[in-house]
Amino acid sequence: MHQITPESAGWRYVGFSLYRLIAGDTVAEVTGDREVILVMVEGKAAITGAGQDWGVLGERMNVFEKTPPHCLYLPNGTDWSATAETDCVLAVCTAPGKGGHQARRIGPDGITLTARGKGTNTRHINNIAMENEDYCDSLLVTEVFTPAGHWSSYPSHRHDEDDFPRITYLEETYYHRLNPASGFGIQRVYTDDGQLDETMAVSDGEVVCVPRGHHPCGAPYGFEMYYLNVMAGPLRKWRFVPAPHVEWIMERDA
Repeated sequence: MHQITPESAGWRYVGFSLYRLIAGDTVAEVTGDREVILVMVEGKAAITGAGQDWGVLGERMNVFEKTPPHCLYLPNGTDWSATAETDCVLAVCTAPGKGGHQARRIGPDGITLTARGKGTNTRHINNIAMENEDYCDSLLVTEVFTPAGHWSSYPSHRHDEDDFPRITYLEETYYHRLNPASGFGIQRVYTDDGQLDETMAVSDGEVVCVPRGHHPCGAPYGFEMYYLNVMAGPLRKWRFVPAPHVEWIMERDA
């Protein structure tokens, strides 16, 4: 199990953990003061939560099938358990819960793979619970498939100030997968003043934390990139400001 907590990340809102289960394995958690979205990245699991039996969730056996994910929202103050029907990868996305939403299945119905961007900035999105989906108190969750040789989370942008409607403060994690798995992707996290400027080669299964700044990703020729994004902050709205040196690209392609 990989786990990122607000404490371990040095921030206040986003939590992310990942279970790689073998058929027959069972995992269980309580949500406490946090709301949760369970994402069946790969494989199938029988899930109970918030006092209900949700049956078997999951369909795609390989994330790069790009079919809509099966997910489950659970509010704070509940618990859940999952028993793997097949080998599976289960992502646990968390943020502060306020008791404002009921447990519910999310997807596969209602999730459609959608193209975004132009040229080699084209990528494909499975929105799980973004701003238009009023499923959560705090969480914003989406999947992104970036074709080989393309860029995403680009033109570079940031959402690290609490100044709505100009910009919102949202912490963010990226859970990366590569196809073929032997490949790598590139992610840069940097601020306008250069105090934070890290460029990382990400391998299959790695997680990148974005506490602030811009955070573009690149997929090298020959390697397709997937990532699962989790965002949360004081306001469940996604408003960003582009990096000054790429603002012209965003305006041109609008």
